[in-house]
Amino acid sequence: MADTTGSDATSPRRKGLLDTLEVDTRLLGMIGAFVVLCLVFNFVTEGRFLTPRNVFNLTIQTVSVALMATGMVFIIVTRHIDLSVGSLLATCSAVMAMTQTVVLPNWLGFDYGSGAIAPLALIAGLVVGTLIGAFNGWLVGYLTIPAFIVTLGGLLVWRNVAWYLTNGQTIGPLDETFQLLGGINGTLGETGSWIVGAVAVVAAILALASARRSKKAHDFPVKPLWAEVVLGVVIAVVILGFVALLNAYDIPENRLERMFEARGETMPEGYTEGYGIPYSVLLLILVAVVMTVVARKTRLGRYIFATGGNPDAAELSGINTRLLTVKVFALMGFLCALSAAVASARLTFHSNDIGTLDELRVIAAAVIGGTALAGGIGTIYGAILGALIMQSLQSGMAMVGVDAPFQNIVVGAVLVLAVLIDILYRKRTGAK
Repeated sequence: MADTTGSDATSPRRKGLLDTLEVDTRLLGMIGAFVVLCLVFNFVTEGRFLTPRNVFNLTIQTVSVALMATGMVFIIVTRHIDLSVGSLLATCSAVMAMTQTVVLPNWLGFDYGSGAIAPLALIAGLVVGTLIGAFNGWLVGYLTIPAFIVTLGGLLVWRNVAWYLTNGQTIGPLDETFQLLGGINGTLGETGSWIVGAVAVVAAILALASARRSKKAHDFPVKPLWAEVVLGVVIAVVILGFVALLNAYDIPENRLERMFEARGETMPEGYTEGYGIPYSVLLLILVAVVMTVVARKTRLGRYIFATGGNPDAAELSGINTRLLTVKVFALMGFLCALSAAVASARLTFHSNDIGTLDELRVIAAAVIGGTALAGGIGTIYGAILGALIMQSLQSGMAMVGVDAPFQNIVVGAVLVLAVLIDILYRKRTGAK
């Protein structure tokens, strides 16, 4: 009895400290799980998991799923689901591949290597993805067909539409400018990466300072100054450490020689240069920032979370929930097309199996990242971290030698476990 009383007496103090520091215990737990996962795989692979090369590959492999996971957050928050994202990705990839290899050069007379091919192909894919997404939203919102059924049908329909668009063939190689979105063929280099890293650190510190000033102006409680300083230092170390790790992955010598030859220069003896930050990672960061702003600062974001929290109350308050559904699914379609560009550019060609099982990975990333399947709760940064955890798990298992079927078994088990943990967490904290 005495022990129990002592435990209860300390609990409020602990809770008060966590509240004062505004610690997100769920996010902290996710970061801890990710760190442990990386350390375990690094130990099992004898230090190969955390090498610059593997970290670089891990980041570019995560981007495609992470982009779609940011959109899936809005879908699940509004109490829907989208099982068609992998198939829609395949259709958008097929459209972009055919546009740049057949439609523009053969039908419209564009020269191969023309600077207009890549942007026009990208625009075509984005338009198609957005329209298909909006169509799904119209079926769900206005015809009231359950999203599960609409997107389950889409999973079958759009995968095979992609097959017919390419006649079942692999299309490639894709335009060299288009391939810059893939990662290894398009990076900032060492100098550009350090500049971006420095800008990111400054932006993060200014954001922390701005948030603190805003809270003080509205008489909201703020963290102790030391806690803000520590958080700023941690963010700076993480950003600059990530940049340093990517810069440590050196470009092969023969590729450097070709780069110098293309500029009409001779490569200096012993010259080395790191890849740096891939363009696709910059794209993911940009999308994450925009989606976070939409979620937190715009009317659309407020409507999305209000509808997810209580659809009936949202509709009675004047929110057009049917049109909102169309907008959310259209946004999901747009992000699927963006992911298709990244995925096909990384492969340098379109293949028929592109995006296979991505619907599982995207939903798992969102759920692991804290998006509640009951709706109303979810974060963009959580979904991206969930995608990184999922990709790290698969990459680590592949490096250890686990075969693909068992990898899928583990991923499925992790998804179920994540939902169970979410249920237990919300029961314990009283969150709905």
